[in-house]
Amino acid sequence: MASTETSGVQDADAPGGPGDAPSPGKARAAGAARDRHDLSGLEAGLDALDAVTVKRAPVGQVLVKKVLPPIVAVLLVLVVWQLAVWAKLADRTKLPSPSAVGQELVDRWNAGDLFSIIWTSVSHGLLGFLAALVIGTPLGLVVARVPLIRAAIGPILSGLQSLPSVAWVPAAVIWLGLNNSTMYAVILLGAVPSIANGLVAGIDQVPPLYLRAGRTIGATGLRGAWFILLPAALPGYVAGLKQGWAFSWRSLMAAELIASSPDLGVGLGRYLENMREGSDMAGVFLGILLILFVGIAIDQVIFSPLERWVLRSRGLTAQSQ
Repeated sequence: MASTETSGVQDADAPGGPGDAPSPGKARAAGAARDRHDLSGLEAGLDALDAVTVKRAPVGQVLVKKVLPPIVAVLLVLVVWQLAVWAKLADRTKLPSPSAVGQELVDRWNAGDLFSIIWTSVSHGLLGFLAALVIGTPLGLVVARVPLIRAAIGPILSGLQSLPSVAWVPAAVIWLGLNNSTMYAVILLGAVPSIANGLVAGIDQVPPLYLRAGRTIGATGLRGAWFILLPAALPGYVAGLKQGWAFSWRSLMAAELIASSPDLGVGLGRYLENMREGSDMAGVFLGILLILFVGIAIDQVIFSPLERWVLRSRGLTAQSQ
């Protein structure tokens, strides 16, 4: 019997026997360790997904993808233009050659008034756009957040946005006279609706959860608008800013084409009209190209980088772009 009991005790202590079963405390500790390990692995995976690797593209790749395509496009336009001149598709008085337009550019440079003409228009356009930004942003916030005001003036803003800015020039001249106030008034009437509607569209796309979270932490009223609505609505807002600048520039050119006064100076629109009156097609083409160049330059220097930053901050574009 003794040997049998001893054998039973030894079997109980042997591996795989009843004595090998873990205690409840050890089981809970092992489960907690596994949970911590799984949680740490999950956190590491999420961190890897959120991590943004900033890679500076090689200079050669930037040249091939960003610089070379527009240069090739410009060269193709010049070639087609020159071929049209050689083919005599139109008289030289109506279709000047690229070299004639280039000579007009050199003449303006030598005359010393090229930058003065460009700066007159750019300064009016940028100041008018900044004023439109100051007016259009709070207007868009109010329209987006107050249903009664939205119902009252929302359709009016949309209608003003579709109204050609040149239609305001005669009225602005009669109201304000031939001075800078007319230029700024036309710019405001063209740009404010675009900026306000862009912000309204951006706010409409903000998830309601953001607003509830903001109210929970006390971000209401102006604080909620500054810290919650505007940051969340940035993509639509920036799109409205780009469109607002386009309308500002178009409105200014329309005003300069029609309104003429020594007090206004000579901007790109007035230079274009002066060349038309003198039947100088090389000057007309130069004015068109300068207006196009300034519009593209402002967009590429200010608005395109801003738009890329907003999109990248939301993970909507690749960092290397």
